[in-house]
Order: sequence, then structure tokens, then C-alpha cells
Amino acid sequence: MDTKADFKWIGFYTAFADALMPFKANRTALIAKIQKAHAGINLPLPTLEKGGTPKDIDPFTIYGLFNKGITDDKRKAIIGAYNDEFGVNAEVPDEFAGIPVLNNMAAAFYAFEDTRGIHDIDTLWDVFEAAIVLAKAESPANREHFCKVYDKALTQPRVKWNLTMGLYWIRPCNYLNLDSRNRWYMENPKNISAEVVSEIADLKDTVPNGEKYLEIRDKCLTALTGGNYDYDSFPGLSYKAWVVSNEVNQQKKEATQSEQSSAFGDINVNAPHSWVFAPGEGAVMWEDFYAKGIMALGWSEAGNLTRFKTKDEIKEALQANLKPDAPFLHPKLMLWQFVHDMKPGDIVFAKKGRSEIIGRGVVESDYMYDETAGHYPNIRKVKWTHKGSWKAPEMLAMKTLTDLTNYKESVEKIAALFETEDFQIVDEPPQITYPPYRTEDFLAEVYIGEDAYNNMVELLRYKKNIILQGAPGVGKTFIAKRLAYSMMGVRDASRVTMVQFHQSYSYEDFIMGIRPTGNGFDVKEGVFYNFCKKAEGDSDNDYFFIIDEINRGNLSKIFGELFMLIENDKRGDRNKIQLLYKDELFFIPENLYIIGMMNTADRGLALLDYALRRRFGFFDLFPAFSSESFKAYQESLDNRKFDRLIDTVEELNRYIKNDDSLGEGFCVGHSYFCNLSPGDVMDAKLSLLVEHEIIQLLKEYWYDEPKNVRDWSEKLRSAIK
Repeated sequence: MDTKADFKWIGFYTAFADALMPFKANRTALIAKIQKAHAGINLPLPTLEKGGTPKDIDPFTIYGLFNKGITDDKRKAIIGAYNDEFGVNAEVPDEFAGIPVLNNMAAAFYAFEDTRGIHDIDTLWDVFEAAIVLAKAESPANREHFCKVYDKALTQPRVKWNLTMGLYWIRPCNYLNLDSRNRWYMENPKNISAEVVSEIADLKDTVPNGEKYLEIRDKCLTALTGGNYDYDSFPGLSYKAWVVSNEVNQQKKEATQSEQSSAFGDINVNAPHSWVFAPGEGAVMWEDFYAKGIMALGWSEAGNLTRFKTKDEIKEALQANLKPDAPFLHPKLMLWQFVHDMKPGDIVFAKKGRSEIIGRGVVESDYMYDETAGHYPNIRKVKWTHKGSWKAPEMLAMKTLTDLTNYKESVEKIAALFETEDFQIVDEPPQITYPPYRTEDFLAEVYIGEDAYNNMVELLRYKKNIILQGAPGVGKTFIAKRLAYSMMGVRDASRVTMVQFHQSYSYEDFIMGIRPTGNGFDVKEGVFYNFCKKAEGDSDNDYFFIIDEINRGNLSKIFGELFMLIENDKRGDRNKIQLLYKDELFFIPENLYIIGMMNTADRGLALLDYALRRRFGFFDLFPAFSSESFKAYQESLDNRKFDRLIDTVEELNRYIKNDDSLGEGFCVGHSYFCNLSPGDVMDAKLSLLVEHEIIQLLKEYWYDEPKNVRDWSEKLRSAIK
């Protein structure tokens, strides 16, 4: 690729700039067209202004919407929508060679309204217009005007090297992109003239002013047209810089791997192993394990696994502690491997089912046993490097933990899913592309109708705080996280955090308090304080704080002086308040949402006080056995016993609903029966579900009415005979 004709994307990029120019004086209409284009492809606009809807916008930021860390398919979709909406009538590019992209965390060219200058966006439009005029006609007057508005823009927040990227986007053959990749490449005299090399070296980390930028641009263009290089244009130079930098990165990666192999010695004995791991049935524990940086196995009945000297001892201990009728999968080998064969440095691929890879990580610790960890006490720390959804290249093993090391071809196929093209030669923040998560993804996973979902989203957007309340098993936790992902548009777990309230939870845990240190006592910030600071530092994106069992804590004590600030109209730095333990004025950022969860079947819990109740919107969740999506799931299992069990539970719920001592808030939820495959619906599985979950719940409900427990227990057992 060395000529303008090789880069077919230039046609649209140039024509789109011409189509935007008439909107300089009518940005309201421009924003409306941009919103319409995104609505047509169901790709919502990112947060470009506090409060959501942008009040103004510059042309470079619009280009940034399709020139950042997103997939090529999304870039094509956005460009296609703009092409149609603005009547550009250019060919939609099918490749993007030589185009620099922005960091997703800094994709706008202007600051939010309360921190930017009154004329900042006007100035960016002036640069845009001056660049087009200068590209069309080189003259001293046009050059002088360009330098004047360019220099003015450089004084604004968020404008730095990205301005040269923006100029390159709108006129790729006229303006030189000076991003870090190009600057690194042009420091080598083999790649450009010595005169240009010297100019680039003199810049160091300082963005050149307008006059210097045009001087470098001119010298570079002269070198390209008169030199003997593999490229003769700015796009050709940019593409070559991208190719060479990737080759260097690959060489560095291979060298590192070679050094590691030498350090490990015999590749078949001590080299890192590769494992496939299921984080709970149906990957139910994945979000928790990822957040904690661990992997964990169950079979808590065996206790601390380090006490066993052989695999058979593990088997005997499990058999001695399991009920006679419990299904037994003989996990002795995987438990032994987890303790003795797995080593720090091993690679772990997390899976969901047998056809989906959901993450990759590196083992960081030896085996640990935590008796307080509930059902998953067997633990290893893992640095999870990737999180998302990838189709497995071949059917995966059914086991919870499988050593794939001896299956070299399989390991290579899975590892190939995580090969990246990240540029790492210069010190820039990595661009992480998170898997998309849209409304349709939410509706496909959650048994809620579209109208109910829209109401829930609208309520949370309006109130900023919502409580999902419902009976046991209606999927409150499952829904809360996916609600957050759907509103963000991506599965970005770094912008979601979750805590659980309890009677001992305090302000000191939540906001900040005095805590002992090695040298005495010090003030330590709590989880909510830290999360607010994180959201404040990334105002372009929404953050979601999830509180499980919100009604179990003393809410006035936990929130303290922030009780007022969680109101939707008290957000932002205009409503700062003095903190109790720190000489600091604190506020809750506008881009932070709170999702609480409350089990309506909890007995003896204090009611939410009115002051907090009016700060939250309340959304009721109900068992969804009659929903179309659950019915479709039920039909996919094609199991008569399961069908009879569901019919019986629906009858049970009607009885509970009419029971004066219980009511609708005590109905049995559908999530008890989810995440099953046709192969899972066995007699033993259904029996475990009925005996150890549903009947136990009924015993709690009717602790003073044993006849009801006996009658309904018999009905449930009969349904699966």
C-alpha cells in the first residue's frame, strides 16, 4: 500500500468532512442527525455531556465516534448510518488500514460543559474549517489563519496530539498524523529524511504549534514525494508505521516467550500448563471470581485438600460426606491436579458450557483453602487478563477443570482467540474493547418483557437510584448486573461493583473510617468513596454501584452525611459536602447509579425509612414462569417431569399469594429452575432441587404450619416421580 488509491476509506473520510461543514452554524440539527443515525443501528451514543444528551459537539469528536477502540463491524455500521443520514454517497470502507484511533477513555475533543471554555467547541470548528480551506488552497493568508486557530485550540482541555489525528482524518493526504506510533516510526532515519527525523526528535513530548506543525508536514511531504520509500503519502506512512510497530511487538513477545521457556527448562515438565476451567455451573460464579481475581473449586465436603496423600483418599473423603443418593462425579483427579499439578504462571481459560470461552488468566498463587468461602473453598489467585465472549474453536471437555497441555493444537486454537494488535512500544494507555451488551442481549438472558425493561431503565435514569424487590429466586442479582451492562452498552465489569449490606455494616466500611495500621491508626477510604472517585475520573462513562440485601443494613448509619447527596438532583460538584473523617469536600458524581436489591420474603427486617424510600425508585420483580422466554426455555428442555414440576410450582405460588400470612412477596422464583440443559434434567438433579431448595424454603415460610409443608412437599415430590 503506497498510493492514495490503495486506501479506499479516504473517499468517505474526505466527503464526510464536506458534509459536516454546513452544520457549523446549526449544531442542534447536527446532533439530531447523529442521534437519529445511531438509533437506526441500535448503537447508542457514548456519554458526550453530563446528563446524557450532548448540547453541542465539534466535528473531530464526531469522527472519534467511529475512530476509537471498537470492532470493525461497528465502525462500518456507524459509517454506513452517517453515509445515509448525511447523504454522503461514498463507498463504506471495508478496511481501515493506516487510520489512527483514539483511546476510548478520551474520545471527545472537549471537556464537559461545566469545565470547558465558552468558545472551546467554536474554536474546534474554526480549526476544522481552516484545515479544509488550507487543503484546498495553500496561501499565506490561509496558512496564517490556520496557525492562529490551531494554536488557540491547543490551549484547551483535552486537545493535544489528537488534534493532528483529527486533521489527518478529514484530509488524509494533506495533514500528517503525529500520534505516538508515527512519531516512533519517524525517529528512524531509514524511514524518513534526516531533516524530518531531527524535527521529530526535537519535539520530544511537546505538541508543536501551528507554524511548526505545518513546517514538519511540509518537510515530510517533500521527503515522501522525492525519496525512495515504500510509501509516498501520509496514509502510506501511517500504515507502514502500524505494520512495523506490530512486527516489533511480535518479536518482543516471542523473545519474552523464548526467555520464559529457557527459564522453565524441559518444556514437557516445567513449562506453563494450559487449563480450561468452568467457574461454577453455567459459569454462575464468573463475575465474582473475576472481580476477586481468583478461580475456585467446590466439593467443600472434602475439607482442606492438602491433607490427602493420594487421589483415592480424596475420593473416599467425598463419598463419606455425601448423601447416599447424591450424584457423584468422581472429581478426585481434578482436585488433585488443582492442588499439586497447577503452578503459578499456568494459563487458565474460563469457559461457559462446552462452546464458549469467557476469559483468560494467569495463575498467581499456590493452592489455598478458605473454610469461610462457602461452597467454593478451594482457591488459587488468578490475574485475569481477558474477559468477554469467544466461540470455542472446538467442543470443550465437560469437566470443571481440564489440563489441555498435551493437546498442543487445541491450546494453540484457543490461545489464538486472545492474540491482540495492541501497540506497546510507547507508554500509552491500552485500549480495551469490551464485548457489547445491548437491550436485545438483556431480553435474551432475562425473563422480563421489553416494556418492563424500558420502564426499569427509565426509572433508573430518572431517579439514579433504584431498588429491585421481589421474592426469592426472581433473579435480582442476575438482573442487576445485566441491567448495568445494558445501560452501558458493554460488559465492562470494571464499571460495576457490588457489596452486601448486613446488620454490622457501617459508615466506616462504606465511606471511610479509622482503621489500625502497622504503626497505629489511620483513615482508610471505603468501597463507596473509592468507587465514586473512580466514576468522577471517568465522567464520559456511566458507573453502577449494586447493593445486595439493601434493607438489612442501618441505612442512615451507613450513608451518613451522604444521605442527602444520593438524591438525583443533589449529584455533581455543585453539591459538595464536608466529610466526617477527612478535611475534604465530597460529592457523588452524576454518572454513578445505585441499584439496590431487597428480598420481599425476609422476615423481621426493619422497613426502609421514608427519607431513603423517597430517594429510590422501586421496581417489583415477579416469578416469570408464564413469560414467553421462560416458556421457550422450558420447551427446549423437552422433559415431562420438569414440566409437571413447573406446573406444581405455579400452583404453589397461587396458594402462597392467597395466604394471608405470606402473599405475593413470598412466591417461589423462576431462577431456581434456570441454567439447565436437556442433559442436566435428570431425576437426581430434580430431586436435589426439590428436596434441598424448594422444600427447605417452604419450611421457613410455614415454620408454624407443618401440614402445609407436608402437603406441598408431597405434591412437589409426586411431580417428578
